[in-house]
Amino acid sequence: MAEQPNVPRLDDAAVEPRLARLDAVLAQLEQTPGRTAELALEAVETLTEVYGEALARVTDLAVDDPGALDRLTGDELLRHLLLLHRIHPDPLERRVARAVDDLRPQLRAQGAEIALIGVQNEVAHISLSARSCGGSALRDLVQEQVLTFAPELSAVDVVAPAPASALIPVTALWQRPDRPEAAAMHGAGRAAEPLTSGDPA
Repeated sequence: MAEQPNVPRLDDAAVEPRLARLDAVLAQLEQTPGRTAELALEAVETLTEVYGEALARVTDLAVDDPGALDRLTGDELLRHLLLLHRIHPDPLERRVARAVDDLRPQLRAQGAEIALIGVQNEVAHISLSARSCGGSALRDLVQEQVLTFAPELSAVDVVAPAPASALIPVTALWQRPDRPEAAAMHGAGRAAEPLTSGDPA
């Protein structure tokens, strides 16, 4: 195996401010009149397309190795780039489920529980129960996190869990005599009845 070149690497903490700076520079370019600014934006767009294609080829090479693919999609920076270029290999519902799973420990530490109800018509339906007064902030956190994992969603519907029914089902109260368990109970009851004076000994 060839030795990896000693190239300086950026961790997530170093990447985030660089991405913010890039957004600021691109925003300035969009507001700057003139051919030079137009050429700079065109160069960025072309470079983005080329790197997107390169990233797509990497995921194609890793598709037969689930472990490698999981490491690619588990890396925060790579996940954002895969979503940006719309080449993330995981289907929409799986990414939403992963966002919910990632949030669960943090929410439990704040006394809240989260569950994915389902994804339908590009809307993620999520159940969130919060015992504290910060339910609104937690709901915003859930929406932001889910949209980060699945930006193509049109909405994230966060609702309180349905209350458990306090009624006893009728089927638990009514047993038809032709059911085996009811017949067995009925027979046992008759066997336990005491003999009367008119019964044969």
